[in-house]
Amino acid sequence: MKKLADSEFEIINILWKSGKPLSSNEILDLLQGTRQWKLASLMTVLARMAEKGYVNCDRSTRTNYYSAIVSEDDYKVEESETFLQKMYDKSLKQFVACLYKNEKLSDKDIADLRKYLDSLEEGEK
Repeated sequence: MKKLADSEFEIINILWKSGKPLSSNEILDLLQGTRQWKLASLMTVLARMAEKGYVNCDRSTRTNYYSAIVSEDDYKVEESETFLQKMYDKSLKQFVACLYKNEKLSDKDIADLRKYLDSLEEGEK
């Protein structure tokens, strides 16, 4: 799976959140808070995302509708694995230790993690 550029991620995030296919004009309207693109720029990015296999363009009506091909969960899993491999030699423990050491985890974060891990352990029994 090829990595998405920041602008591509913003677009696919819009598609994930919508839960339905969107026209290029609808996507452009939803991008207005973050990107000041012209329609041609958006169309270029959507074409690139289609080539990468992230979006599908339905051309069966007068208006083209775009939808995400890759699910949000699948993308997050892939990106998380890539990040952990690149930065922490695939060690989740090293990642969490780094956050803790640099005081990036609050007491609530630690408690939530502990509770979540305990619930996973209980589910195995």
